Amino acid sequence: MLQKNHIPIFMPKRPLYYAPSGVYHRKPLNGSEDDLTAPESIGDGPGIVKGKDMAWVILVVAGLFEVGWAIGLKYTEGFTRLWPTVGTVLAMIISLWLLGIAMKSFPVGTAYAIWVGVGAVGTVLLGIVLFGEPTNVGRLISVALIITGIVGLKLATPA
Repeated sequence: MLQKNHIPIFMPKRPLYYAPSGVYHRKPLNGSEDDLTAPESIGDGPGIVKGKDMAWVILVVAGLFEVGWAIGLKYTEGFTRLWPTVGTVLAMIISLWLLGIAMKSFPVGTAYAIWVGVGAVGTVLLGIVLFGEPTNVGRLISVALIITGIVGLKLATPA
């Protein structure tokens, strides 16, 4: 832990501020001024995808894990099979964890709707492929409408 009179030997992106807890923090870009634990943004570190784009990637991956646990529920046979149950519970935890991270960058309604939309579309499509669920015009139009909603929310969400 840094002491109040300690001078950092590195140059941070933004100045560090001393918190009453005795720890230096970067001043948050958004949110309340007293929230000294808020991250700068998702994807601030080195990587291929940065900032808001990384938040979108995280949100879509969270939706894919939702597909995993929804399909996994079928394989657990009412949570009576150990390994499918373990995989399903892990997918649930990862999905919710990633959703929580993405919600730091998006309005709750946008994040939740996209997460559910990706999960719904993926689950319907895998249900058709894996379980032979019926494919008819009504179902496919409904899936197309969900995809349209996801794209619409992506376009309407401020950058």
